[in-house]
Amino acid sequence: MAAVVFVHGLYHRPEHFAVLAERLRTAGTEVVVPELHRGSLPADTAAVQAAIDALPEPPVVLGHSYGGSVITGVHGAGHLVYLAAFVLDAGESAAGLGGASPQLQDAIIPEPDGSTSLHPDRAIATLYGDCPEPLAARAVGLLRAQAPGCGRGVPERHSWKHIPSTYVVCALDRAIDPGLQRRMASRCTDVREWQTGHSPFVGRPDLIVELLLELLATRT
Repeated sequence: MAAVVFVHGLYHRPEHFAVLAERLRTAGTEVVVPELHRGSLPADTAAVQAAIDALPEPPVVLGHSYGGSVITGVHGAGHLVYLAAFVLDAGESAAGLGGASPQLQDAIIPEPDGSTSLHPDRAIATLYGDCPEPLAARAVGLLRAQAPGCGRGVPERHSWKHIPSTYVVCALDRAIDPGLQRRMASRCTDVREWQTGHSPFVGRPDLIVELLLELLATRT
């Protein structure tokens, strides 16, 4: 069975990909969505690597936002998809490349324990501004606090140099500058550009399903 691994971004949960996962499973695709929030980029990468290693065939691995930093460090994938995500080279981190936009930075709330969370109204405007209101409200309700330092993590390997990759630029993104996305996209094998905000898995899951089924079909 063809398989897809979804890797979520900072503050997000596997549940943000529930609609996508269900649609792909209905189409006969195995879907795995590891929980990150392991405390560091190496720990998050290890969690995704374990999910890849448990599959019988190399999967398509999609990383969103910070999830791009994570999938950059794995091995054994059949194809990488960077969805408005960080494609890092040697010595680079998401924060070092510019990271969060000023609008996203304004949404970050420091917590007493050193973690951060996102202001709900500002998160909706920044992450889900182009999504239908009920879907945006559900998505922001799923957000969780984030441990510090993950965005400054530097991957130990750079899988996009050895594995076919597709970058999806989200041209209306308010969280990661589309210009930065286009520069990172130049490192990938293929580039697509969608007229969406930062989170098409919420507002336009059909686009992602179509892309993934296309990629899976080319591998059969």
